[in-house]
Amino acid sequence: MLETVDKIMNLMDSIEYGFKDENGNNIIHTNFQKWEEEFGKFYYLQTPEELTQSQCGVCWDQVELERKLFSENDITVKTYFIYLLDEDMLPSHTFLTFEKDGKHYWFEHSWRKYKGIHEYRKVEDLLKDVIDKFRNDHKEVKRNADLYLYEYQKPKDHISCDDFYKYIETQKLIEIKL
Repeated sequence: MLETVDKIMNLMDSIEYGFKDENGNNIIHTNFQKWEEEFGKFYYLQTPEELTQSQCGVCWDQVELERKLFSENDITVKTYFIYLLDEDMLPSHTFLTFEKDGKHYWFEHSWRKYKGIHEYRKVEDLLKDVIDKFRNDHKEVKRNADLYLYEYQKPKDHISCDDFYKYIETQKLIEIKL
């Protein structure tokens, strides 16, 4: 199974982080100000097929392609959404996990700094590690900002940024004791 997971990671390596504009340019590179200020206006969740075609998507898009690839290989996964709420800042991340032989794995592609397949003895250890890394990578957010972690099922295709957040809030809130 881990050989299959490695193959999925290799397939994901053709995907660039970002979102393409109407001209096929990755907005994060061509117009970073628009990316920062208007993401919520132009973004929609791509289907796995659209992401394969565009080869450019944010973690939300990438996790849905990963979900599809794992499912096609009969590997059960869980997907999570983490975010920090700090006034007008709202950094977020989605990620995928799976279990094999009593061990838990964090499959990470879009968060380049942590790209890889990370192994843990317990799911709690996995989630705590992601939380710690997420907080540490967002030092611009107040230390006491509220952190939320949800386990979520596949959302509808083409939903907007706002609708994605609304959907997430209908999913399973995870309580982690730090």
